[in-house]
Amino acid sequence: MRSWKLHEIDTPDGSRSPVVLQSDNEARVVLIELQPGQELGDHQVKENALVVVVDGNARIEAGGETVDAEAGTLAAFDPDERHSVSTDDGAKLLLILAPWPGKGHYRGGDLRRDTER
Repeated sequence: MRSWKLHEIDTPDGSRSPVVLQSDNEARVVLIELQPGQELGDHQVKENALVVVVDGNARIEAGGETVDAEAGTLAAFDPDERHSVSTDDGAKLLLILAPWPGKGHYRGGDLRRDTER
């Protein structure tokens, strides 16, 4: 078993230096901290995405819907669902992407088609 005390993990450079806690074929688990005023702009991922607000407050938007999320809030997104996360006061977020990598995910130079993997 592995465990993490998420409140105690330092993310010194905010969203520019995410901390990968776990990464295997099942999922990738990433901890990031958004500084006040920072955002993860409108984007999509190829995986099922779960966002957990660990500390602080965040504004999560998808499909014309907005949630003001406090610590303890979980938001779930389907593959390719566009979404954004922002914060006025700062927030620590746990991101879970599964399966990892999702079908069609760019693999850093691996240009083989998914059917060839």
